[in-house]
Amino acid sequence: MQKFMALLFITSVLLLQACSQLPENIEPVTDFDVNRYLGTWYEIARLDHSFERGLQQVTAEYSLRDDGGIKVVNRGFDTQKQEWDEATGKAYFVGDKNIGQLKVSFFGPFYGGYNIIALDEAYQYAMVCGPDRSYLWILARTPDLDQSIVDNLVKAAGGLGFATQELIYVDHE
Repeated sequence: MQKFMALLFITSVLLLQACSQLPENIEPVTDFDVNRYLGTWYEIARLDHSFERGLQQVTAEYSLRDDGGIKVVNRGFDTQKQEWDEATGKAYFVGDKNIGQLKVSFFGPFYGGYNIIALDEAYQYAMVCGPDRSYLWILARTPDLDQSIVDNLVKAAGGLGFATQELIYVDHE
């Protein structure tokens, strides 16, 4: 019975988290064009999470799925194991397809928020957060992003309440 109650509690927490896909007082970008967002993005910086711990040379590849969703392939080099690690998932818009707010899943029916909160007009760099402020990524179309742009994104993220002093800067060498 204790195991059942623990499982019920965990499931309830995950479902509640899935319902709140966007951190409070943070807005996703509007006038979003998914076709311009597709392709390869390089991870420039991120907040630490167990599923990416120790990974360098991290990329995300986005392509359209037949069901209208987006195929997500995240790939990074595990520096400790000296091998590539890859995860494939799927993402779907939470509402209007012109708003950069999606839900993404790598594990069956469990979805987390994927919120594009900054995106330049040329779709060359972006800032993405998850369902709360413990998830943050700075992405770019190239492995290197001009330091002034990184600094501006980090400053903006700090102003939104993210722990930018804990950012991990990804090595693409």
